[in-house]
Amino acid sequence: MAEDRVLRVRTLLDSVRAEGRTALTAPEGKVIADAYAIAVPGEELATDVDEAVAYAARFGGPVVMKIVSPDILHKTDAGGVIVGVEGATDVRAAFRKIIDNARAYAPDARIEGVQVQELLPQGQEVIVGAVTDPTFGKVVAFGLGGVLVEVLKDVTFRLAPVDADEALSMLDSIRSAEILHGVRGAPAVDRWAIAEQIRRVSELVADFPEIAEVDLNPVIATSEGAVAADIRVILADSAPKERRKYTREEILTSMRRLMQPSSVAVIGASNEQGKIGNSVMRNLVDGGFSGEIHPVNPKADDILGRKAYKSVTDVPGEVDVAVFAIPAKFVASALEEVGRKGIPNAVLIPSGFAETGEQQLQDEIVAIAERHGVRLLGPNIYGYYSTWQDLCATFCTPYDVKGGVALTSQSGGIGMAILGFARTTKTGVSAIVGLGNKSDLDEDDLLTWFGEDPNTQCIAMHLEDLKDGRAFVEAARATVPKKPVVVLKAGRTAAGAKAAGSHTGALAGDDAVYDDILKQAGVIRAPGLNDMLEYARALPVLPAPQGDNVVIITGAGGSGVLLSDAVTDNGLSLMEIPPDLDEAFRKFIPPFGAAGNPVDITGGEPPSTYEATIRLGLEDPRIHSLVLGYWHTIVTPPMVFAELTARVVAEFRERGIEKPVVASLAGDVEVEEASQYLFERGVVAYPYTTEKPVAVLGAKYRWARAAERLRAEGPPVGRWRETGGRLGGGR
Repeated sequence: MAEDRVLRVRTLLDSVRAEGRTALTAPEGKVIADAYAIAVPGEELATDVDEAVAYAARFGGPVVMKIVSPDILHKTDAGGVIVGVEGATDVRAAFRKIIDNARAYAPDARIEGVQVQELLPQGQEVIVGAVTDPTFGKVVAFGLGGVLVEVLKDVTFRLAPVDADEALSMLDSIRSAEILHGVRGAPAVDRWAIAEQIRRVSELVADFPEIAEVDLNPVIATSEGAVAADIRVILADSAPKERRKYTREEILTSMRRLMQPSSVAVIGASNEQGKIGNSVMRNLVDGGFSGEIHPVNPKADDILGRKAYKSVTDVPGEVDVAVFAIPAKFVASALEEVGRKGIPNAVLIPSGFAETGEQQLQDEIVAIAERHGVRLLGPNIYGYYSTWQDLCATFCTPYDVKGGVALTSQSGGIGMAILGFARTTKTGVSAIVGLGNKSDLDEDDLLTWFGEDPNTQCIAMHLEDLKDGRAFVEAARATVPKKPVVVLKAGRTAAGAKAAGSHTGALAGDDAVYDDILKQAGVIRAPGLNDMLEYARALPVLPAPQGDNVVIITGAGGSGVLLSDAVTDNGLSLMEIPPDLDEAFRKFIPPFGAAGNPVDITGGEPPSTYEATIRLGLEDPRIHSLVLGYWHTIVTPPMVFAELTARVVAEFRERGIEKPVVASLAGDVEVEEASQYLFERGVVAYPYTTEKPVAVLGAKYRWARAAERLRAEGPPVGRWRETGGRLGGGR
C-alpha cells in the first residue's frame, strides 16, 4: 500500500537525518527502491569476508562488489567497485582490495561493509534520476547512461511527478532515441520498463520534498526489462522558503484593477520637466487616459492643471493603482500610506533596491505590501502600457497602437527595444509591461491575466529567471490552449551544476531544464530578441494549421532549396505530392519548371501563374500550409505579386478556407513595401530571408500541437512529445 511505503521511507530518512547525514548508503537506497518498486538487482551487505563469500555463492554467478560507507559518495573514484567477481578466492581478494582502497581514499571514513550484488546482463545503459531545480522544484530526468552520460549529455527533463504516458514520451525526446529501438541487430529495449523506472522515481521525489537528488546510473535496459545497477539518494541541507501563493481569482481581481484602472495616483508627480514624475504625468494626460489622474506631491498645489494632494491618503474615492516616481529611500513610508488607503496595486518605477545590493530595503517594501494586501509591480521598471485603456504609466515614450500582442520584459532596455520594434512594424499591442526586480508580481500573474484578456491574442515574455517555475507552467498550460505564449529566456548558464552531488544533478544545467520544461508547458521558446518579437507579431496573423502537409511554391529554384532546408530545420513536413495533384500543378508550370515539392514555377512566369498555383494550393484540402518564394521580375513586379496573393487569400478566407500562408520575397527594395502590404492582410511575409517566414510557421505549428489543434494524422500530441525529429510542443 502507498501509505506503508511512505512510512517505511519516512522512518529511514528520519534515521539518516538523526545521524547528521545527507547521503544514503547503498543498502539504504535498496530499502527505498523496494518501497517504490524501483527494479534493482539482488544484493546483500557483507560485513566480513566470509559473509561476502556466502552471499556470492547464493547468487550463483559473477557478482559486483561495492564499498558501503556513508562518507564515500562516489564509490568508483575511491576504487570501491569491482565488477565480475566469481569464485571464493576472487571474492576474498576483492573484499580486501575494496576495503584497502577505501581506507587509502578516505582514512577517516566509516565503513559498514561491502555490498555483494548480482551482475546484470549486458544491455543498453541509460540514466534515470531526479533533481531539485531552484526554479521548477522536483524535476525528473532521463538519458543515455554509463560513460556516455557525461560525454554526450543527452538528457531530457520533466516536472515531477509524471504519468506513464509522459514518462514514455521522454524516451523519444533525447537525440539518441533511435538507439532504444535497436540498432545494428541489437534488440529494442523494453520501453515501458524504463518508463516505469522514471515514473516511480518521480513519485518518490514528489512524496518526499527533502530528497534533493536521486540517481539510477546505470539502468541496464534489455528487451525483457530495466534494472538499476546503482541507486544514489541525496537529501537536501534545508527546506526551500515557501513563496506566498495567490488564488487564480485573487490574481485576476488585482490584475483587472491594474490593467483596467478607473483611477491612478502618481506619487512624486512633478511640474518640473526632466523629472520622472513629470514624464509619467504627461504620458497619462497626453495619452488620453479617461480615468481619474491624481498627482501626489506635498510641495505642490496643482500639477499639469490637476489638483495635487499632500498624501495619497488625501485622494478622494477609490484608487486602483499608485505609480511611484520617488527615490527608493522614500518608497517604504509612502507604501504604508498606499496600504492604509486600500489601493490594491503599486507600480514601483524607482531603482535602488535588490539590483544594487539593497536587498533589505526590497524585503521591507515586500513585507509592507503583504501586510496591507498590496500587489507590487517592480521595482526598477520603466512602468507599463495598457493600450486599450489609453494608459501610458511610464517615463518612456508613449505608444498607442492598439492590437492583440501583450509583451513583457524584465529589462528596461529590452522594453524599449520592444517599443521601437512595435512602432517600426506597426504592431498593435494590448500591453507592454516592465517587471524589473519582480519583488511580487511576475510572469505567472501576467500570464494568468493575459490568458483571460479578450484584447490579447498572443503573449511574448522576455525573462532572465522565473521566481516560481511551477506557477508559470500552471499558468501557461491554462493559456496555451487558447493563445500562443512565446518566451525569450536570457542567461544560458549551468551554474546549478557546480554543487551537484549526482550525475543527474551535474547534467541539470539551468538552460537544459528550462528548455524541456517550457516545451512541456507548450510554450514557444524564441532563440533571440528579434525572433520573439517577430513570433509575437506574426502568430496572431496566421490561422491555425489543420495538418502537417506543407507545400512550397516558388519562382526561384534557389529559394526553393533554402525554403526546403528551413522547413526541415523547423520540424515541419514537406508534403509528398500525389500524382493527381502533381499533374494539376504541371498544367500551370512551363516545361522547364518543376512540380513535386517545392513547386518551381520559374522566374519568368506572369502573375497568372502565381495566382493559379496559389489557388490550387489553397483549394486542395490535402495541403495544410503554403510557403511562397517570390523572385522580383519586371514580368511580375513585387506589388503585383503582393496584391494578387492578398486578394486570393482573402477570397478563400471568405469561403471559410483558412490556411497559414507565409512568403519570402527576394528582390530590389520594392519587396519591402510588398512584404508589409502582405503582412497587414494576413500573409506573413519578409524580404531578403528564406529562414524567417518558415521559422514563424514552425512556431505556429508548435503552438498548434501543444493546443491540440492538429488533426489526428499529425505526430502524437500530449503535453509535449518529440518524435522522429518533429517537435510536438506548441500550438
